[in-house]
Amino acid sequence: MRLATINQNGKETAVLVLKKGLLKIDTINEKLGMKWPTSIFELIQNNQLDALKNWGSAEGQNQIDKLSENLLSIEEVKFQPLYRKPGKIWGIGLNYVDHAADLSEKAPSTEPASFMKPDTTIIGPHETINIPFQSERTTAEAELGIIIGKECKEVPEEDVPSVIAGFTTVIDMTAEDILEKNPRYLTRSKSFDTFFSFGPELVTVDEVEDVHDLNVSTVINGGLHRKNIVSNMTFLPWNLVSFHSKVMKLLPGDIISTGTPGAVVIRDGDVVECHIDGFAPLVNEVKDLKLK
Repeated sequence: MRLATINQNGKETAVLVLKKGLLKIDTINEKLGMKWPTSIFELIQNNQLDALKNWGSAEGQNQIDKLSENLLSIEEVKFQPLYRKPGKIWGIGLNYVDHAADLSEKAPSTEPASFMKPDTTIIGPHETINIPFQSERTTAEAELGIIIGKECKEVPEEDVPSVIAGFTTVIDMTAEDILEKNPRYLTRSKSFDTFFSFGPELVTVDEVEDVHDLNVSTVINGGLHRKNIVSNMTFLPWNLVSFHSKVMKLLPGDIISTGTPGAVVIRDGDVVECHIDGFAPLVNEVKDLKLK
């Protein structure tokens, strides 16, 4: 199953992403007498995502097919971030050896180099990334995001697929010039407003045959900047979830952004994209606040 969040009449609402268009959850509730939560965050928080997925692939499938006249086209809607208030956003630094080489740094080899970001960094598809007044060199980094689906602690790697809701596309930003002054400035360099874009789709685990076979690409102004395959990560997705669940309890809706194949310097007027095999691309425009 694939879900997204759109803005319709000033209200953010969840939709199913179907082959022929988008179907609002509240339309399903209204037309079919269902009572599904109408936000993705509530679906995850209330442990209803699996139930919706199972219903949609079984008895609900024919009923959904009969609602074709209620479908919205992708072109007529404005996508939003999947949700805006996750409990935690974990980022993973230098998880591809090639990216560490870009920064002339040694890639971590024993434990992930992780950091946290505030939810005030969140934006969605086609919203503007703002280069802050304090930075002369900000980078954007395409990443695979993992969305936690169930409260969990001390999760063995083999059990991780059962506790995640799915995956999404992420663009993570860094004020790289601030970070280079001192590695202790990492949190500040990662925490400016608009420095975390995610969406447009939540792709459930069953939609991905093997997460390790996915290619992740950072694209700038229509051109490929850097591409790598998930299997080339130093710390693979299941390991990242297991590792961080041993640090602190992971909650439904928490996000782990798994690291980038390559960061690209962004400038005013640029368009940066995250491409992942089989996922809708995530696209954001760039504005330098220092320029009028």
